[in-house]
Amino acid sequence: MSAHDHGFDHAHDEQDEAPGYYDVMETAVRELLIENGLIRPEEIRRQLEVLDSRSEALGAQVVARAWSDPEFKQRLLQNGRKACEEFGISSYDETELIVLENTDHVHNLIVCTLCSCYPRPILGLPPDWYKQKPYRARAVYEPRKVLAEFGTIIPDEVEIRVSDSTAIVRFLVLPQRPVGTEGFTEAQLATLVTRDAMIGVVPARAAPTGELT
Repeated sequence: MSAHDHGFDHAHDEQDEAPGYYDVMETAVRELLIENGLIRPEEIRRQLEVLDSRSEALGAQVVARAWSDPEFKQRLLQNGRKACEEFGISSYDETELIVLENTDHVHNLIVCTLCSCYPRPILGLPPDWYKQKPYRARAVYEPRKVLAEFGTIIPDEVEIRVSDSTAIVRFLVLPQRPVGTEGFTEAQLATLVTRDAMIGVVPARAAPTGELT
């Protein structure tokens, strides 16, 4: 389902397309650092390559391990960043990673209301709709309606908790494990975990009726 399907596609909004204050500042600082020899263009390229190597597949592995290993799950909920390091997933700075568990009583949803702060070391680049103003605003004041547009209907008795990412804190949703997956391996479980499930806009995929290979 596309961002347009969710009502978050404002690709033709010239104001959204124009570089923001922080984009302009980033470009100015980067050029100043290069001009003064404090950083080299190849170092920037190397960091971009590291960013490009990250994807939601890393997060899916972490979630699958948490579903399979109660002790790891406890470590993940206590200190997300440190637990992810067990997979060799390093962070770029001192940003904290808080993992939020979905249960029968609570559904978690992640947003960044100011810009597009996102757990990139574990999920890669954020989807376009996550960065757009309609999602960033509506996820806070009408989360049930936003989730419904993703096809996720949350019963009224289930609390929806919206967590707002910041420059120093990122969030990751630990979705509920699908029923019927008791005998699945971690690799099989990881195939049920999507990026959107780890943002909180959809549940994990349902277990297939046939056997996974």
